[in-house]
Amino acid sequence: MLSTSLETAVSVVYTSSMESASPENVVPVVGEHIVTTPGVCGGKPRIAGHRITVQNIAIWHERGGMTADEIVDQHPGITLADVYAALAYYWDHVEEVKADILAGERMADELREGSTSLVAKKLRQQNAAGDDSVSY
Repeated sequence: MLSTSLETAVSVVYTSSMESASPENVVPVVGEHIVTTPGVCGGKPRIAGHRITVQNIAIWHERGGMTADEIVDQHPGITLADVYAALAYYWDHVEEVKADILAGERMADELREGSTSLVAKKLRQQNAAGDDSVSY
């Protein structure tokens, strides 16, 4: 669930030209596009109706150098509004999202270090047996 401060920070504010610049109606834009659901994508914020997380969008944009248009081209089920909402959420929660990305990378590294591929195991077995042939 999005916090009130986030909704306010990324909301569209409509003002009347006849009145002062105080908001008349605040519409939470990010909440229309970004959801969290326990048990879906690890409960991480994601684009509503999709399994594309805010982390995915942030990585594609920040590390991969993809523009919002390029992301939509690669994932035609999402809209530019979805991508921009994900980026707004990312920048409002940048430390939290970066920490989640780092934790995921550490877990992947640990899994890689703790496992051996089936091909490597097969090659070790063949080398131990002195067998130079390869069987499929």
